[in-house]
Amino acid sequence: MWLSRSGLYAFGFYKQGNDYAIGIFLAGIPEKTVVWTANRDEPLVSSNATLLFETDGSLLLQGTGGRVVIAASIGAASSASMLNSGNFVLYNSSQQIIWQSFDYPTDTILSSQRLLAGQQLLSSISESDHSTGIFRLKMQSDGNLVQYPVDTPDTAPYAYYASGTNGWGDKGTLNLDADGYLYLLNGTGYNMKNLTNGGYTTTETIYLMRIDADGIFRLYSHNLKQSGDWSIRWSSSSDKVRS
Repeated sequence: MWLSRSGLYAFGFYKQGNDYAIGIFLAGIPEKTVVWTANRDEPLVSSNATLLFETDGSLLLQGTGGRVVIAASIGAASSASMLNSGNFVLYNSSQQIIWQSFDYPTDTILSSQRLLAGQQLLSSISESDHSTGIFRLKMQSDGNLVQYPVDTPDTAPYAYYASGTNGWGDKGTLNLDADGYLYLLNGTGYNMKNLTNGGYTTTETIYLMRIDADGIFRLYSHNLKQSGDWSIRWSSSSDKVRS
């Protein structure tokens, strides 16, 4: 696996059932939480699969079924790095980032990561199966953060959660800071809404936001010096969603 300098995050193969998927996970804690999965709906691979960094800068998966692109940059990549933020990046020869996993979120955002207008998070099938599930969280272009079932239109009758910030400005973003501050900004930087007030401890503690398999999106914290499960700091609902 490809470790961040801190040893907290890793990019590489992780076990899913009897086979393997490729993604980013927390390697620095006993609970190896997956925060990003590449090609999450492609078939899993066996233990003899390999990752290839091609001369054109593409990152490929070599398995029994052939080669599959994991990351295709907009230019020739010369190096790659697993950052301490949990972002896996490709650089060109000028050390400019030309591809990053933060631009292609799956079901999770990490601190310093943003969900941009038009992007959405898709839940996983379960905690142990990271294929695409049946719920989605979309940052709409009208400034509204809305949850829908998968394969439904972006219209109010199908929504089961909305931030109520539609019309407050375009190019909205969902943002998470290192102290657990979860909030919505519009394109001018105006704060449309605080989902949490933040101010949580940052001492040996990390935060992530995820849309879970039950359709609820939650803010979690984890103390790096203590074993045990993640703690829920905030959730969009207290009831499980019926699909």
